[in-house]
Amino acid sequence: MVQKLENLKTKKHLDEKTSYKKELKKLQYELLNIQQFLFTHDIGLVIGFEGMDAAGKGGAIKRLTQRLDPRGYVVHPIAAPTPQDLKYNHLHRFSTRLPARGQIGIFDRTWYGRVLVERIEGFATKQEWKRAYTEINQFEKLLTDDNYILLKFWVQISEEEQLNRFKERKEDPYKQWKLTDEDWRNREKWPLYVEAANDMFAQTDKKNAPWILIAGDDKKYARIEVLKQIISHVKKECEQRGLKITDPAEAVSKEV
Repeated sequence: MVQKLENLKTKKHLDEKTSYKKELKKLQYELLNIQQFLFTHDIGLVIGFEGMDAAGKGGAIKRLTQRLDPRGYVVHPIAAPTPQDLKYNHLHRFSTRLPARGQIGIFDRTWYGRVLVERIEGFATKQEWKRAYTEINQFEKLLTDDNYILLKFWVQISEEEQLNRFKERKEDPYKQWKLTDEDWRNREKWPLYVEAANDMFAQTDKKNAPWILIAGDDKKYARIEVLKQIISHVKKECEQRGLKITDPAEAVSKEV
């Protein structure tokens, strides 16, 4: 079934019985255990984040990495390509940032810029961005065939929630740096981004490199859901390799 943003309910919340702090801590330690497991078994993990402006990608990445071993992961904030980047294929600047096997690479914005902002702003021709779907699928298959796990998140918020967050950033002197004129311009092109995102899901949501859509109106729900999805998908991928991720606490209790 093809995923579409219109079908995603963005106003999802944590169960009332769930303690956000306790659940977050539990999941973060589970991720730390997974990080060590991937290192031991020489499996690379690449996680990409896309979504509307102010959707909470940065906040999710912060909680994702909070308890990880800092030696084993790198976060890449992706900006517009430099003049030097433009001398190469659009995927080049991402391939040089890939983590070694056993490490984790996190991309805050990804190689999907070619079929999103570059498509919408006219930085890529129609022929270029249409060709990019095939190029991206081939690029991602090269990774997953080479002992990498690849997950792609799209964090979605409603137009109303985005406006509220923009206003909050504008009024908070410690958050004003997050808001740019480009953010306001992008907001005016919301329908174009929805159309481009839906086309992207249809063309590149593959079994080896799935798109995971996250409801983002509730920041706490989104952060917890991102961590849960990473844990679930990584465990599934490891099981397909004949590997089982064990809980360190369980191992200790068995030894005792």
